[in-house]
Amino acid sequence: MHDDPGLVAILAYDGLCTFEFGIAVEIFGLPRPEFDFPWYRHCIVGLDNGPMRAMGGIQILAEAGLERLAEARTIVIPGWRDRAEFPPEPLLSALRDAHGRGARLVSICSGVFVLAASGLLDGRRATTHWRYAEELARRFPAVEVDPDVLYVDAGSLISSAGSAAGIDACLHLVARDFGTRVANSVARRLVMSPQRAGGQAQFIPAPVARAPRSDLSTLMQWARQHLHEPLEVSQLARRAAMSERTFLRRFSEATGMTPKAWLQHERLARARELLESGADGSERIAELCGFRSVESFRVAFRNAVGLPPSAYRERFGVTHAS
Repeated sequence: MHDDPGLVAILAYDGLCTFEFGIAVEIFGLPRPEFDFPWYRHCIVGLDNGPMRAMGGIQILAEAGLERLAEARTIVIPGWRDRAEFPPEPLLSALRDAHGRGARLVSICSGVFVLAASGLLDGRRATTHWRYAEELARRFPAVEVDPDVLYVDAGSLISSAGSAAGIDACLHLVARDFGTRVANSVARRLVMSPQRAGGQAQFIPAPVARAPRSDLSTLMQWARQHLHEPLEVSQLARRAAMSERTFLRRFSEATGMTPKAWLQHERLARARELLESGADGSERIAELCGFRSVESFRVAFRNAVGLPPSAYRERFGVTHAS
């Protein structure tokens, strides 16, 4: 059986960003009758009294005040209403207390300015929307700002970039709690592709192919079906009918990643699925996913996921989960 994931407290305040708030409610607050295990409980925690105005003319009434944060296992901070406004001390104090007792804190877009103001990000890596990264680094020099990624998982502190990247960060937390099969099921219900890797670039100069010849989707699908092979950039470039130099540029423009980084992400995603299915041992999974040895697979998996393959299988395998 899956463990109870606990209470998710979603912060609301006057001037709230409706979309980012909605992301958290959709992922953590929507009933999930398709699952036969406990899903997240959630509540809306209000910083301000009375109806709070959100973008689009919406008003929000919170279920509880900041005192409810003491019960939350996860706290979501949507984009902060005004980056120039230092967050109120009662909010910062409540966040510090929650983090001190082990709660996970997730910021979406400019919500990271609240986390940074609390001091919890000092000496840690974090991200935000690429438009705000320079300001974040200037105002909070103790924070290691990475402006190029979709989200950063620093254990109990997760920060994400622009609004859509908040979906990826929230799905990443679902995958941490329930495994990739459940996270991908949530993504399917959202009618979106599986959660993207956090290291993927925020800003992709050419997200839409300029001509059918530069559309790499067919090649990428072929590569996913041949992960067990030692795929090389030169081989992929030939299949795409491009020079290596052109292929590398087009691939980076289309995905925000190098072919090598993308292949590693796909191999590890496939490995997680195989570990969750429980059908094969680590040696066979390493072979099926194209790793040169089981040792290199174990190292890469632990570096990316934070658990060795055996512990991941123990936590998320079908024999240990409903």
